[in-house]
Amino acid sequence: MVEFSTKKESSFSILSDMTPAADHTKKIKINAEGINCYFGKVQALKNISFAMPEHSVIAIIGPSGCGKSTFLRSINRMHELVPESKITGSLTLDGSDIYAMDAVVVRKRIGMVFQKPNPFPTMSIFDNVAAGLRMNGVRDKKQLTEIVEKSLKQAALWNEVKDSLSKSGVSLSGGQQQRLCIARTLAVSPEVILMDEPASALDPISTAKIEELIYELKKEYTIAIVTHNMQQAARVSDYTAFFYMGELIEYDVTKKIFTVPAKKQTEDYITGRFG
Repeated sequence: MVEFSTKKESSFSILSDMTPAADHTKKIKINAEGINCYFGKVQALKNISFAMPEHSVIAIIGPSGCGKSTFLRSINRMHELVPESKITGSLTLDGSDIYAMDAVVVRKRIGMVFQKPNPFPTMSIFDNVAAGLRMNGVRDKKQLTEIVEKSLKQAALWNEVKDSLSKSGVSLSGGQQQRLCIARTLAVSPEVILMDEPASALDPISTAKIEELIYELKKEYTIAIVTHNMQQAARVSDYTAFFYMGELIEYDVTKKIFTVPAKKQTEDYITGRFG
């Protein structure tokens, strides 16, 4: 039986009218208003508007090619790396314009975990986790050691690798490599973690570990996850956004999306009638 989180916390303040009605009391971490994204003449996102509450997991679902990953990448400006990309509208982090910030600062505050684990192949497990810290000027060995250990513990990987930190990151299994990449993201102390189908290439046991990890991490971070797996979206998320053909069809608390969606198109997708 799937349990859904709809708990309200009275200490949060309302910052957006695009918060799902059932949880309209939470502080907003990421807010999108009228986002349009183009790659050359192709429009990938069409007027996307919704808000992501703090310390929550937001699942973004929809068929292939509907703009899920593009939206995720627009949040930390990775889409800018694609030639002829353009975006209009407003994206804010804690009320501040993401596109007015330095892109390096944005990517430090908003970390990204990709579909395929991508540990640095020439680096050890330790150096993989420490890489971002060193790029940000951390040189003290004691500090590096403490943060690497903390990050690996947060990623539920420490007990499996603590005696082999000098081994190559690519010597780990696929599931371990993905958790290593999550530890690398956590090491630089982001506020938001974006996950683009982080378990799609993993076996069921590794997938379960990633899902358990997501549940624990939301206590400290705001997490957005793109997934094609409806059961996974139902298990791990507090809110769900359904995208189709570059448009946001529906956004609400996950329990409502998966039990009484407001749009027939949403119901058709989650019940497998298309997609």
